[in-house]
Amino acid sequence: MLPTIQPVILKGAYIRLEPLSLELHHDCLVEAALEGGLYTTTITVIPAPDRMKTYITTALQEFADGKSLPFAIVENSSNKAVGTTRFLNIERKHHRVEIGSTWLALRVQRSAVNSEAKLLLLTHAFERLGCYRVEFKTDVLNTQSRTAILRLGAKEEGIFRRHMVMPPDDRVRDTVYFSILDSEWASIKARLEANLESIHSSTQGVKP
Repeated sequence: MLPTIQPVILKGAYIRLEPLSLELHHDCLVEAALEGGLYTTTITVIPAPDRMKTYITTALQEFADGKSLPFAIVENSSNKAVGTTRFLNIERKHHRVEIGSTWLALRVQRSAVNSEAKLLLLTHAFERLGCYRVEFKTDVLNTQSRTAILRLGAKEEGIFRRHMVMPPDDRVRDTVYFSILDSEWASIKARLEANLESIHSSTQGVKP
């Protein structure tokens, strides 16, 4: 059985993942969601500014209920939250977690931020918690997310048809499932670390 998942700060060169807080992160996350009207997307859940408080308090209640562990993604250079992510669907008996509810401010998308966030989360899941399996899922229409998950080295497992009702228009989405297994982790970790090293060598820090 997995240990009880406790709040933790995961530190990297570009970002740190710290326990989500209404007081510390609300205003920065509102700013991030407003960038380019990001919150208006219909292929993932990014809260509108007037819904951010509810979004955070709901995440914190899910943590209190043992259902998830939400993080703010904090940029080291600015010390500002630029997005969120979390462990969710925690199955301690089966050594399984999902990484999801991830979204990022427009200006840090396709930068080192997402790669390092995934490296920190996966390292914690496999090397600290002892997971056998880490899952990801996304909207079948979200080609950017699907490409990013595959780039990690995750395996696409299939599509759950008419799986979820999406706000704000109640569209019923098909959901694509992916996974990484503990036996695959060493090679995926090496790839992520090499990718981050390549980004570090670039003055702009943008993936090719």
